[in-house]
Amino acid sequence: MATTAVHTGNTEGMPLRLKLRRVQRRQKLKAFILVLPLLLFVFIAFLFPIGRMMFNAVHDDTLLSLMPQTMAALNAWDGKGLPNEVVYAALTSDLKKAWLQKTGGAIGKRLNYEIPGALSEVISSTRKASMLSDGPYKEELIEISPLWGQHALWSLLNRGTSAYTGYYLLRSIDYQYGPDSQIVPSPPENAIFRDVFVRTLGISLGVTILTLLLGFPVAYLLAILPRKFSNLVMIMVVLPFWTSVLVRTTAWVVLLQQHGVVNDMLMALHIISQPAELIYNRVGTIVAMTHIQLPFTLLPIYSVMKTISPNYVRAARSLGAGPFYAFWKIYFPQTVAGIAAGCLLTFILCLGYYITPALVGGPADQMVSSFVAHYTNEELNWGMASALGAILLIVTLLLYYALNKLVGVDRIKMG
Repeated sequence: MATTAVHTGNTEGMPLRLKLRRVQRRQKLKAFILVLPLLLFVFIAFLFPIGRMMFNAVHDDTLLSLMPQTMAALNAWDGKGLPNEVVYAALTSDLKKAWLQKTGGAIGKRLNYEIPGALSEVISSTRKASMLSDGPYKEELIEISPLWGQHALWSLLNRGTSAYTGYYLLRSIDYQYGPDSQIVPSPPENAIFRDVFVRTLGISLGVTILTLLLGFPVAYLLAILPRKFSNLVMIMVVLPFWTSVLVRTTAWVVLLQQHGVVNDMLMALHIISQPAELIYNRVGTIVAMTHIQLPFTLLPIYSVMKTISPNYVRAARSLGAGPFYAFWKIYFPQTVAGIAAGCLLTFILCLGYYITPALVGGPADQMVSSFVAHYTNEELNWGMASALGAILLIVTLLLYYALNKLVGVDRIKMG
């Protein structure tokens, strides 16, 4: 009876269930079309650059594209000793071609990443190899430059037969390939990146803790104040958002310099007898970053505190709990979600800081972003820049996953 009623009630001869599904599909299609521009923007401006960065961290076809004959001849090399005359003849042909096409610099630059001094040797070899006519090429190339008689160089060229390499990622964690393509630690004078990552994590963690200690009381004050007073305090909190990061950082340079406001005030109060070093060091970096990041930690905490009913604490007090006990056991656990969100936001933003450490920090205070900028803008080494960025991204995602597991919403309980 019900089925018959449904069929007869449809004037178009279609069951209402099918008609409803059709309408829902049409609505979903309209919604998808509306958000399609945003999805395209996110893909073009966010996902594509990240994917390209991850790809560049493991992809390098410089040798494969600029020395094709040598790479093809090396496929038959067993990796022991030096290659035979056929490989050296192919190398001579590639060097002659590089001289004509002016690509010797690109080849030498790639080799120079792993063998210091290779750039000048390769450029010189392309010029001299262009004048070679007959073999044997092996002896002649080694006579032109001892570089071509090094087993380490041929191991490097042999790795270049693949368009994918682990060199940049290894270099980013202070490892490299040895003479026989084995993975070995980088020399102490070149092993700097692990310290850079530890420094970046340490500064970010320190700033996050300071913003939490400073922001939590202010967020609590905003949550309990009457609206007319809380609005005034909120304006003061968000006021830094109306000023650029560069201006705020420069202001701290003026305040913290040897004859700045802070030092003059401390000396006037006889707290110090001579100007303190507050700028171009770790102190200036953390102070400036804390000032910039404070609203990012405070606002998520405040948004959670605003939703907590004061009746919980009142009930605890009425049952005999003291002020601190009621706050710690009843109120504070309900703010953990806001604390986690604010601290995570601040920590992730701090990991990518570049301008502030560059202006108020010293050489020992530069973070990973400074080295990414260095390899991108000065050395034009996109592989190293991408590898450093990829490792930083992976570390960020792992920390986010760990924090979500520790203090996820589903794990937050009342104490």
